[in-house]
Amino acid sequence: MPKKILLTAAVTGAGDTTKKSSHVPVTPKEIAEAAIASAKAGATVAHVHARDPETGGISHNVDHYREIVDRIRESETDVIINITSGGGGDFIPSLATPAAGGDGTDMQTPEERHKPVGELLPEMCTLDCGSVNFGDMIYLSPTDWLRQQAKLVQESGVKPELECFDTGHIRFAKQLIDEGLVDGDPMFQFCLGIPWGADADVETMMYMKSRLPENAHWSAFGIGRMQMPIMLQTAMLGGNVRVGLEDNLYLDKGVFARNDQLVEKAVNLITSNGIGIMTPQEAREQFGLRNPYGGDNK
Repeated sequence: MPKKILLTAAVTGAGDTTKKSSHVPVTPKEIAEAAIASAKAGATVAHVHARDPETGGISHNVDHYREIVDRIRESETDVIINITSGGGGDFIPSLATPAAGGDGTDMQTPEERHKPVGELLPEMCTLDCGSVNFGDMIYLSPTDWLRQQAKLVQESGVKPELECFDTGHIRFAKQLIDEGLVDGDPMFQFCLGIPWGADADVETMMYMKSRLPENAHWSAFGIGRMQMPIMLQTAMLGGNVRVGLEDNLYLDKGVFARNDQLVEKAVNLITSNGIGIMTPQEAREQFGLRNPYGGDNK
């Protein structure tokens, strides 16, 4: 059992959750404030998506990301920033023209998906390692596109967190490593419980862990009511963890949460089991993060 692990707060995501809970941050200011509050509550990393301030939906606008990142960097926290590179992958086939995307399709090229990462140079970014049936849509990430994205991330000096929604994604992530497209010890993350990917249970987590390279670091998260059970089981098995409103809206049954409350709950559960939470600086050293803005993340 590790003495310390990394704790990520995924503060908003891109899902249709803003109509369900008023605590889901929408504007760049709200998202940055949620990340800062989560850091003060004990989070090592803030995982960031941008939203359209007018609609609450997904935003690919680099200026929205820039405001979020600048506000976090200008704060009194030194939380590690992790920007998504998985935007623009939603494909909903049209029955009338199956080869074309129907209503709700939102597709970007690898270069477009990488743009916020390449321009803002966070210390980390996610890299979704394959396509998957994601609820009623398809999250589309072809292998050649992922190779291009991985190369762009590598050239930027940002550390990719290899997101695996199913076991085949681990196979392809290892292929990226074998092809020299991932530097240093790789960081994997198991995304559990999303319909229709890998199940959110210990058996699935242990199998996925067994497929990792020997030098890999790993984390896992569950969605909805499985967020805290998967978080604690992951910590007890030696993995890094993630909580936040991207994956779960509730603190307890029927009680809507804030991000910092979910972080506080996770910290209490982890530390009560004799496991510590890494500071951002400890994580930088542990995982070989390259911070283009200096050691204090400013």
